[in-house]
Amino acid sequence: MKHVIALDVGGTGMKAALVAADGTLLHEARRATGRERGPHAVVETIQDFAADLLDIGREQFGEAASAAGVAVPGIVDAENGIAVYAANLGWRDVPMRALLGSRLGGIPVALGHDVRTGGLAEGRIGAGRGADRFLFVPLGTGIAGAIGIGGRIEAGAHGYAGEIGHIVVRPGGPACGCGQHGCLETLASASAVSRAWAAASGDPDADAADCAKAVESGDVRAREVWLAAVGALADGLVTAITLLDPRTLIIGGGLAEAGETLFTPLRTAVEERVTFQRLPHIVPAALGDTAGCLGAGLLAWDLLATEVPA
Repeated sequence: MKHVIALDVGGTGMKAALVAADGTLLHEARRATGRERGPHAVVETIQDFAADLLDIGREQFGEAASAAGVAVPGIVDAENGIAVYAANLGWRDVPMRALLGSRLGGIPVALGHDVRTGGLAEGRIGAGRGADRFLFVPLGTGIAGAIGIGGRIEAGAHGYAGEIGHIVVRPGGPACGCGQHGCLETLASASAVSRAWAAASGDPDADAADCAKAVESGDVRAREVWLAAVGALADGLVTAITLLDPRTLIIGGGLAEAGETLFTPLRTAVEERVTFQRLPHIVPAALGDTAGCLGAGLLAWDLLATEVPA
């Protein structure tokens, strides 16, 4: 059975799969990233994991994988197959495509950015299925974005397209790691809500999920924290809507797990802010934490589809 290897590398864990041409997950596995061992060890772990999957494919399906796709965080030069920089993994300029291709016996390898790869999966086979233009925005530790156009993800001229988390929505606001103040992710990410609710509640261990539960129970302080984040998020999303005019806006990440506690006020806030713009459908992501792995599989199959026969 023809299949490809899919790898989604995160800061703490890696998800992998063998994926059939129709998107079926034939085999799934997880492994710790082990970033505490340093960047070189992480790269070796990725190669070892991929090699193990190659062997499993041979044993279970009678042939080796036809290609591999890998999604990694940070700055990615997908065209040249280089993992340029990842703060949480400590690497710089890793020739990931060449390393994996060599380790996997020369099969073609596609490299992608984790959020854009997850967005590819959500757009094609998840919440954005059938939408010719979409924006995928995961709300996690930070906020990123993936711009979907005609079934593909727009990376931009330098690989930075979609960085909606660094739109300044509150000039002079909280300092951001990027060097600006008042960026969207300092106000509306899951970690931002966690910080704000921990301060407001007096519980240093409180997080965004606790805030959402408190909102649902009618806590006035929690509602104030929550609506401040929703308002900032709506401001950032309306800027994106104005620039991109997406048909569907897909919200994922940890904060989206609050369900309608997030989506009901968010849809209202966005609608209140638009003037001439057309409102997109605002929907929750559908694939959860499998999106990156599924997207890596799609990258691998896309690579095979575009290869010119020898």
